[in-house]
Amino acid sequence: MKRLDLIFGERELDAMLKSLEASNVPGYTVMKHVTGRGPERVVSEDMEFTGLGANAHVIVFCEETVLERIRANIKPLLSYYGGVAYVSEASCL
Repeated sequence: MKRLDLIFGERELDAMLKSLEASNVPGYTVMKHVTGRGPERVVSEDMEFTGLGANAHVIVFCEETVLERIRANIKPLLSYYGGVAYVSEASCL
């Protein structure tokens, strides 16, 4: 089983979720208003009331075959809007 972590601008959340749904993911977890520091800049909370500058973090657990569909569907979104995707191995307890 694989774990996919997606971190991207919160404004693109709806588009990302539609893309995941089109990939037939078994489910996902969404965390809104994720902040932190990246290699190039610090995410600011100065515009908290608008949501601008905030990120979303989506976690998906799936099999490799589903991951390939996800990869094909989200790559254009990440290329256009920005964001990161990390894949790691996962196992159930």
